Amino acid sequence: MDILLDAVHWINQSTAGATEVITGFSDNLWANFLMYALVAVGLFITVATRGIQFRSIGEMFRTLKDPAGTEYNGKKSISAFRAFTVSAASRVGVGNIVGVALAITMGGPGAVFWMWVIASVGAASAFAESLLGQLYKRKGEDSYIGGPAYYMQRGLNARWLGLIFVGFIVITYAFVFVAVQTNAIVGATAGSFGVDISGTNGMGFRILVGVVIAIIAGFIIFGGIRTISSVTEVLVPVMAVFYLILGLIVVALNLDAIPGVLADIFAGAFGIREFVTGTLIAVITQGMRRGLLSNEAGMGTAPNAGATASVSHPAKQGFVQALGVYFDTMLVCSVTAFIVLVSGNIPYGDRDQAGTLTQTALATQLGPWAIHFLTVAIALFAFSSIIGNYYYGESNIRFVTEKHLPMNVFRLVVIVFVFFGAIASLDLLWNLADLLNGGMVIVNLTAVCLLMPKVIKVLRNYESQRKAGLEPIFQASDLPEIKNLDAWDGTDELTQRSYWDEIERKTAEKKAAQGK
Repeated sequence: MDILLDAVHWINQSTAGATEVITGFSDNLWANFLMYALVAVGLFITVATRGIQFRSIGEMFRTLKDPAGTEYNGKKSISAFRAFTVSAASRVGVGNIVGVALAITMGGPGAVFWMWVIASVGAASAFAESLLGQLYKRKGEDSYIGGPAYYMQRGLNARWLGLIFVGFIVITYAFVFVAVQTNAIVGATAGSFGVDISGTNGMGFRILVGVVIAIIAGFIIFGGIRTISSVTEVLVPVMAVFYLILGLIVVALNLDAIPGVLADIFAGAFGIREFVTGTLIAVITQGMRRGLLSNEAGMGTAPNAGATASVSHPAKQGFVQALGVYFDTMLVCSVTAFIVLVSGNIPYGDRDQAGTLTQTALATQLGPWAIHFLTVAIALFAFSSIIGNYYYGESNIRFVTEKHLPMNVFRLVVIVFVFFGAIASLDLLWNLADLLNGGMVIVNLTAVCLLMPKVIKVLRNYESQRKAGLEPIFQASDLPEIKNLDAWDGTDELTQRSYWDEIERKTAEKKAAQGK
């Protein structure tokens, strides 16, 4: 134990300087470039698709209910909803609780407005990247597989660019972010049990929690995408509903304060005080930055999960993943924001207190029991993110090699990072992830912009079928000018017209029987 304590202490001390340098570089990158690039690309896609994220909200909900058919390999396919929950598992995590509190602490109430803005604009980017993930997916050993690396290689003939993206996403999500999520679980549980884990204290508690999380995660990780999606299909809706109910209770208890909270959000977003003091840019940056890190729009993460789904048309998963951005930011993040803002007593400028701010706010509103409730919520959110983040890494490792030995080695390394997150201070890792996220955004959005003509063609194909009263289906022969679409060869039953005609016939018979 003493050796472990000394090692952790040495790591924390030796990385202090690096943390400061990386934080400064990351802050400059986001404030001076990425913030504008994200908005510009989102607006470009919004104009190119005629506001797809606004005019197709009904279609988002409709496609989410599509049935799971039978894949090319004879197995029951991963439905659009199950693929949605895998990406939501990564999206709905500690960022929704700690990240939002951090944005408010460092940027004030106005940061919440800019989180909403980045979600509204980013939903268009999410649509485009997830459509591309579906369009260029390929048949894997156990399911479809795809993502940005695949559409960079197949759509742009730029495997080298795909390999750069693989490096970013594997390090950031499969290693760094799984450690961050474990660290959040340890912090939350320590708060509930009154365990001091400051510095190198409480190491026995840290190790115990880390081992438990690593073992559970290991069983799921080694089960593959079908096990992962079966877990997230249950875990994500349950945890999200419970958290939303808790937030609504807080809102209901403070209805008289809501107008004032909304006024603070909008005033802070464009406030004279923020403009005069020079903090307006900080407000905008914090809101957009934390909003992106929460909903991941345009980062190239969700397409990895979305590509696993068997759907009748590539545009369908674009609609589903755009809905995921709204779900994450407009619902879950907003709930956290209202919980924090109605409680008052926000330690503005104190980054260290952001981690426990939401718990403290809930305790103020609902009593000490709420701390324990939120501990469970954070644990579920963080654990689901570990699973989702791991799968992003797996799908990209498969881009490099399909061999079992490298994949199993990768899985073991992920589990080590899951445990490492329980025992180490993660200031350096968190800020490094911020920086690497910026690299992911640049690489992915460059590819998406270059492939937008193909996105528009596929979207028009979808909309022309809907106008004709047909359930949209897609096969590679429909757009022969787009190459490398071997997953769309018509062997998946969901892409066959006869499948949907049969569903329509059964639906008509059922309605007729009910009419009698």
